[in-house]
Amino acid sequence: MRDHVRQHFRNAPHTSGESAAKLRDYIEGGAVDAANVYEAWELLRASESPLDVGDLLETELGALKICKYVGFEDAKWVIPEVKPADPAPAEQPAEASTL
Repeated sequence: MRDHVRQHFRNAPHTSGESAAKLRDYIEGGAVDAANVYEAWELLRASESPLDVGDLLETELGALKICKYVGFEDAKWVIPEVKPADPAPAEQPAEASTL
């Protein structure tokens, strides 16, 4: 998780349920081979880059888990809504001018 987003996440009140994660707020940190998220947390705890509150783990099947103070909870990627491009304005016929 990017540092500026992490500070906001750490200070926000705890919410239960599925958390929404924006891809732009995260930096891929590599892979770890573990049987579950708690084993991954334990393995990374002794590494150069331990998991911190707000970090995500993604399974091989694409399921996301977010690290919170209370453990790991489900998360999902928020896909930004794509706004349709404005259609080019149709050319209007020139009005006849009289002098």
